[in-house]
Amino acid sequence: MKLEVFEPAMCCPTGLCGPSIDPELTRVATIHYVLQQRGFDVSRYNLASEPNRFVQNTIVQAEIMNGLDVLPMTLVNGKVVKRGAYLTNEEMAELTGLPIAAFAKQDGEKPKVRISLKK
Repeated sequence: MKLEVFEPAMCCPTGLCGPSIDPELTRVATIHYVLQQRGFDVSRYNLASEPNRFVQNTIVQAEIMNGLDVLPMTLVNGKVVKRGAYLTNEEMAELTGLPIAAFAKQDGEKPKVRISLKK
């Protein structure tokens, strides 16, 4: 299964920057990390940093012709499965066959942030 998320323009590729972080973007980043760790083919594309991905995909190009309110948009194996919002944890569990607990943050668990100090 190939899962692609086409997102509106954000200040950085993940949207997880700036003075206040949107919890929804943190949730989505966590889900994508979990899926990648389990071997799923998952990609996120930000309109501001990867506009070529939007132009190269004829389905996405056709969808955004009438406005960007369809973003974020999720495609699975090249077919649109959701427009205008991110998939919920429940939808993601149903789609992948994974238990919903795989995507839920445990009570009291702090978000894990990985920082690369490569020069």
